[in-house]
Amino acid sequence: MILAGGKSSRLGGVPKAQLTYDGATLLERALAAAYGAGCVVVVGPDPGGLPEGTLTAREDPPFAGPAAAIEAGLAALEAQDRQSPSTKHAPWILVMACDMPLAGVAVPVLLRELAGRQNAEGAMAVSADGRKQPLLGIYRLSALQREVLAAAEQGGLANAAVFRLLARLDLLAVPVPAGSTDDVDTWDDAAALGVDGDLP
Repeated sequence: MILAGGKSSRLGGVPKAQLTYDGATLLERALAAAYGAGCVVVVGPDPGGLPEGTLTAREDPPFAGPAAAIEAGLAALEAQDRQSPSTKHAPWILVMACDMPLAGVAVPVLLRELAGRQNAEGAMAVSADGRKQPLLGIYRLSALQREVLAAAEQGGLANAAVFRLLARLDLLAVPVPAGSTDDVDTWDDAAALGVDGDLP
């Protein structure tokens, strides 16, 4: 699940997903980081040109934040299940914001940590300076669905904190390579990471 629906207000409204890094848009890099997934859903405005089979969704209301985006992404997967009952999704789901150009190097680290951990409900990336990054994590699909349902019964997830959504999950905190959680919130961030503001 790739989250690509923010306002980019500190970037003057320029869509983060379409910024470029090393010859590819940030959305293309996020799609590459999710390579091998059985299904991919992009939550945000449909940019067009997505790989065949990629699902799209939009948080309700638009710009209601990443927790609401996760809810919308799960709804898209569940809708696909209803349309294709023979489709079986993997028990794990990678949740990733599109504005971390180096996130791909963290994904295999998270997968390795989860291997054989039958009781864990997920693994969340932890940056080199100790900050948890909930928008770079792999979560047990059933646990995430459970928490989204519980939140819906308590007023929903519009503008809710992602940490609140994930608070009851039994998660591994996984240190990941330096820089892999660095994100683009401002033009200074973009410059520091070498992200190009000229849209393709």
